[in-house]
Amino acid sequence: MNGRSFSHIGIDYTAAVHQSAGIGRYVRELVAAMAVSPARVEDEDLRLFVAGAHHAEMPSSPPGCVYCPSPLSERSHARLWHRLRLPVPIELWTGRLDLLHAADFALPPVLPRARSIVTIYDLSFEHYPQETMPGMLNYLRRVVPRSARRADRVIAISEATRRDLIELYGLHPDRITVIQPGVSSYFKHRGEERSIRVKYKLPDTPLILTVGTLQPRKNHLRLVQAFAKLQTDASLVIAGGKGWAYEAVQGEVAHLGIADRVVFTGYVDDVDLPALYRAAAVFAYPALYEGFGLPVLEAMACGVPVITSNISSLPEAAGEAALLVSPLDVEEMASVLGRLLADEVLRNNLRGKGIAHAGKFTWARAAERTWDVYRVLLS
Repeated sequence: MNGRSFSHIGIDYTAAVHQSAGIGRYVRELVAAMAVSPARVEDEDLRLFVAGAHHAEMPSSPPGCVYCPSPLSERSHARLWHRLRLPVPIELWTGRLDLLHAADFALPPVLPRARSIVTIYDLSFEHYPQETMPGMLNYLRRVVPRSARRADRVIAISEATRRDLIELYGLHPDRITVIQPGVSSYFKHRGEERSIRVKYKLPDTPLILTVGTLQPRKNHLRLVQAFAKLQTDASLVIAGGKGWAYEAVQGEVAHLGIADRVVFTGYVDDVDLPALYRAAAVFAYPALYEGFGLPVLEAMACGVPVITSNISSLPEAAGEAALLVSPLDVEEMASVLGRLLADEVLRNNLRGKGIAHAGKFTWARAAERTWDVYRVLLS
């Protein structure tokens, strides 16, 4: 690599330690695959920066990776780097770097010798600002475009996010690389469906499942309204933690008089997700906006027929293996849900297509493509 005998690569691993789902899971899966990827060569050193490390139980590091912990909290680092904009380089904690990969929207300061990459998952806060707490909205609107413009390369997780970065932030297309996420291998293993029904108190009826934090962008409200229109003995299972304005969904369930047919599981551990997916007759994911929509592929990998939205990145994630609906049309959503519940042949057809489609998305492939981006910047 142009005379470099050894490359020191830093990855901001903070989300992987502090967040169980979402970006945290994405970063854990990607780095685990990168650590053992055939694309990695011996003269590459992976250093995992973790803010607020003294507040967390640190998991075992992936093979050939070393932790570079900071006792300062995430909030303290955000204030230091992005609110006060003090040029305190991340190398103070990682040691010398040739490349820094900021894997969670915000790019910390680095010394002049280091190249930089930032991963941007979505610009939901630009499309749906009313769903973001005001303080966080102001922070994201300052930090994310600044990080994207300062980085040597931006990784987007979908073509939809890439288009947003070009149209909303004016980034040159050549500076953006799309690397889609993979589906974890454990979604291909069979889980114990009976025990999962007992654990989460699920009824012995056909289940319509949706997975995601309760927030308006996930469109649970219209899904509940569509479900209420169905003449069926099926139950609706809403799996996810309480997010922004979740009370509206619970209130609508009560208002429609369907509380006995709707189950709120709360947050579901990753280890339980495969069995929960497999217990479902249908997976519904009518989100208004997604950076990618990984639950669509996870459900497909588990052999569950999928209904999802026809906007943002979701057609990209679903391919030809799902039924697409307008997330704003409650009547259409209800009609398609009813049709899929009633048509076993259609469900079986979608199962086969979904398993094949989900098999195309692997973390090994995402890791290889990420190493390719690193190579370009290090060469």
